[in-house]
Amino acid sequence: MQQWSDEDDTLRDSVVLKSVKEIREQMPRLGTRKLYHMLTETLQEHKIKIGRDKLFDLLEEYGMLVRRRKRKKVSTTDSNHPFRKYPNLVRELQVVRPNQLWVSDITYIRLIDEFCYLSLITDACSRRIVGYCLYPTLQKEGPVAALKMALSGLPATTADGLIHHSDRGRQYCCDAYVNVLVERKVIISMTEKGDPYENALAERVNRTMKEEFLLDKGFGSFELASAAVSKAVDTYNTQRPHASCNYQTPDQAHQQQGLLPMRWKKRKKKELIIA
Repeated sequence: MQQWSDEDDTLRDSVVLKSVKEIREQMPRLGTRKLYHMLTETLQEHKIKIGRDKLFDLLEEYGMLVRRRKRKKVSTTDSNHPFRKYPNLVRELQVVRPNQLWVSDITYIRLIDEFCYLSLITDACSRRIVGYCLYPTLQKEGPVAALKMALSGLPATTADGLIHHSDRGRQYCCDAYVNVLVERKVIISMTEKGDPYENALAERVNRTMKEEFLLDKGFGSFELASAAVSKAVDTYNTQRPHASCNYQTPDQAHQQQGLLPMRWKKRKKKELIIA
């Protein structure tokens, strides 16, 4: 196979851009760092040498950089309720294996003239979405369905020290949700003092699903939104690499034990313009 010379820049760029477009057909707003990792096999196959900075420049030249967009936030958390609120148990937790810590959150999906609500449960070690449900309202049924999906993948006996972490919203504190956790002997943890960084991972997964998989664009019906969510979750779990997982997909990382030691702690907020 031929080696690329300086005169082949146009053809080289064409090969790279074609591969980027193919990846973005499945993950439309995937950031450049993850794109670079996913392009490794193609670059090696064609004997193309291109650094990550060069890829940034190339995508910028062709208007293909992903830029974060600010959107009006819809509140999905109501912590003004009579249900018990649990303490935060994960602030200094050392996460070393799958099914040690799950984080949960709810985000909204736009329809024509209303919203529906996506409940996600994510494994903190592997970043795998283990449970999800799109529901027409903010009532408890959506989060409970997501929780039951997640628990269906665990052994039928106990959760073996699993911690479930969420905000202190009514949906997570209500008897219907808590009783499911208690029945499976899952340890309950919740945010305190309304600090958003105490559930940052769950919120980051929400943002990734909406921004990278275009779930924030709005849908003509609940059925169309539901189909898009199912496809996005499958692609996220099976194809999207994560830097924190040594660029493995969540499904790959979820099969390993003790792979990704991490410190669960507050982080300073960073403004990212280019993903």
